Amino acid sequence: MATDISISCAQKFNTCDLCDNPIQHFCNRCQVSLCEDCINKHVRKQKSLTHEIAPFKEGVIQIIFSECRFHPNWRCEAHCQQCDVPMCMMCVITSHNGHKVGDITNIFNEKKKKIQEEIHEIESSILPRSTKKNVDTETGITKFMNKYAELEKETEKQRQVWHQEVDIIFNKLSSMIQSMKDDHMAVLKLHQTKLKNLIADMIETVDQNKKMLKSNEVSQVNNFKPKVEEYRDIPEVTDVLIPLLKTNTVQGRELSIELGEWKATLAQTFTKELLDKAKVIATFSTGIKPLFRVVCVGADKSWVTEKGRTIRCVDMHGSVHDTVTPTLNSSDDSPKPKEDELICISVNRKGELMYSDYNNRTVNIYRHGRSEVMITTPNDWNPAGLSCTKSGDILVNLYDGEHNKIIRYQRQKVKQEIFKDENEKPIYGSGEYMLFVAENNIEDICVSDRNVDTVVVVDKAGRVRFRYDGTAARRKETFDPNELVTDSMSQIIMTDWKNDCLHIIDQDGQFLRCINNYGLSKPRGLSLDSEGRLWVGLFEKGDVKVIQYLK
Repeated sequence: MATDISISCAQKFNTCDLCDNPIQHFCNRCQVSLCEDCINKHVRKQKSLTHEIAPFKEGVIQIIFSECRFHPNWRCEAHCQQCDVPMCMMCVITSHNGHKVGDITNIFNEKKKKIQEEIHEIESSILPRSTKKNVDTETGITKFMNKYAELEKETEKQRQVWHQEVDIIFNKLSSMIQSMKDDHMAVLKLHQTKLKNLIADMIETVDQNKKMLKSNEVSQVNNFKPKVEEYRDIPEVTDVLIPLLKTNTVQGRELSIELGEWKATLAQTFTKELLDKAKVIATFSTGIKPLFRVVCVGADKSWVTEKGRTIRCVDMHGSVHDTVTPTLNSSDDSPKPKEDELICISVNRKGELMYSDYNNRTVNIYRHGRSEVMITTPNDWNPAGLSCTKSGDILVNLYDGEHNKIIRYQRQKVKQEIFKDENEKPIYGSGEYMLFVAENNIEDICVSDRNVDTVVVVDKAGRVRFRYDGTAARRKETFDPNELVTDSMSQIIMTDWKNDCLHIIDQDGQFLRCINNYGLSKPRGLSLDSEGRLWVGLFEKGDVKVIQYLK
């Protein structure tokens, strides 16, 4: 059963398939090249088959049929179209009896055509296009590497520029120190010269007085004028005040150095732009009404509180992951802040929940499933708003029923009190509302004071930097600030209860924008997650809206 694909054996075979001797014969039945010595060997090996031995020049390439796996010594020369398997003649009359039989040679030839078509398409189209894309990719990689080489070169250039700036700062510092030293040395040298001259004058006076004591001349003695009063007032050594060199190093944020009134600062700031229009990423119900506080943990969870009774940890789907129920001392008769806000919450740098217990005058931490007391406040002062700073200190608003102050605690030790300005006037207003507090990246302390409808910002030393009263935002109702947060650019974001919006100002108090859509009805709780998104708690609805406001 010869195929229509026939070529001369001389084009394909050179030596015997059973040894290395030159080809002399060809078995057309088995498609094997043979020498004279191997003919008998080949016939004996396949003695069950009928062989067709021909001179080598008459041999043609035919299809080599596979041996049937069910019937030894039979070859599969047909194809069962029903079962889509090759079969021998014994299969045709036994297991495949009655099945539609196809010519395996036609199938073979069709497959050969498809193989040829595939080779043609790959060689003529796909391979050239892939080769071109590879060349283009190689070119792109070269350009890519060149661009990065330029970027690295520019970075090194800028490194030198920045180093030059640092050198300029320290050269200036060295020059100032040298100048101060020269000035102070000149003062000391002048003082020393005066003392030397005075000492020389005193020695001369003593010598003259001794001579007069030995003299008997009336006129000489009578001309004596005492100088001792001049000498008694010995000039004091000039007090030269050497300025202190102050440095502040906050790793990855700011470097500063001060000498007297002179100060140099290198600050590292990565800025992001405000979106033209903020986006609501998610809205979910907390199951708490009214909803007071919202404090994020990571990127997808937050602690929320009701009216000072229960604290829950919920995720962005509203699922509850943990619940804390503080033990409140109901017999406490201390003056309460407005709306009985007995508990405020925050998280520390490890993401652990902290909460102020107004009645028990404690600040607590919740870890490993239990609450522990961190701070106990002084008598007559109850803790309210609180937050953790980047250094790990705890800022706590203390309230006595009328007056407010901010205390910085380092562990349980009071490190700083902020309540009066340089003129001994109260920084914060008196009234029935507690304060909310946060620290920004430049260590300003930002406070929302609802008693005077103002956000007050003081520097780390407690000096007032500015006050923001909401006028620049031009809202319909009076500014009514509640909770506030600061972001990576030291911008301050605060909720405005009466105007159903958020205000955003920069670190110097300049108004930037309001977020006043998306149904922010009675916004109260406010927090930033680790992705820089705002979580806004709606007091009456008990919902939280997650808002992206930065690009």
